[in-house]
Amino acid sequence: MMVCSVGRLRAEVFPAAAAAPMICLSSNEDEREALRAELADAPAHTLVCVTGLNWERDLSPWPAPAIGGRGPAFAGGADAYLRLLTERILPAAEAVLPAPPLWRGIAGYSLAGLFALYALCRTDAFSRAASMSGSLWYPGLRENIAAHAPARRPDCLYVSLGDREERTRNPVLSSVRRETEAVVALFRAWGVPTALEFPPGNHFQDVAKRTARGVRWLLEN
Repeated sequence: MMVCSVGRLRAEVFPAAAAAPMICLSSNEDEREALRAELADAPAHTLVCVTGLNWERDLSPWPAPAIGGRGPAFAGGADAYLRLLTERILPAAEAVLPAPPLWRGIAGYSLAGLFALYALCRTDAFSRAASMSGSLWYPGLRENIAAHAPARRPDCLYVSLGDREERTRNPVLSSVRRETEAVVALFRAWGVPTALEFPPGNHFQDVAKRTARGVRWLLEN
């Protein structure tokens, strides 16, 4: 494992021994080891785990109020984080690899899942993405993605959402399945091979397993 630090962000690079795909994951430190254990027998890959994120700021595409009026508001810093990721973090990570990556994918859970899809529509740095329990209920997200088709058509896309996540009294969060299906329909209409799965459980269930399933799907397709 090698570490690249950019300001408050820390990128841990787990390199493959030879040329292999690279997966970039925005994550929490406490999820990293469980995910790596789940991926122990996955096809060869380099994993770049970026931690130190302020999720409500760094992964939200534009400002929005806090859900239900509680907790921090969303500051809309995704574009700034994406620039750091593509211009500084990924070049530093790739500099320590034995060979350039065969392709780059981006993955994430919850707000990081939203960010993975947003990134596909803002940069051509990634050719695949996996969004697990992505916060696709985010106000205006579907409309924004519809207006920003990827300049480079992704090779494929994996999306999953717990089958109980829409069961909430919050009117914003309860739209998550409808909005997820609508976003998937957009990518499919653009000709992107897209998998959509509904594993059992709510938003907080089997996070490492769901994330690993999405990453593994990218590596195997």
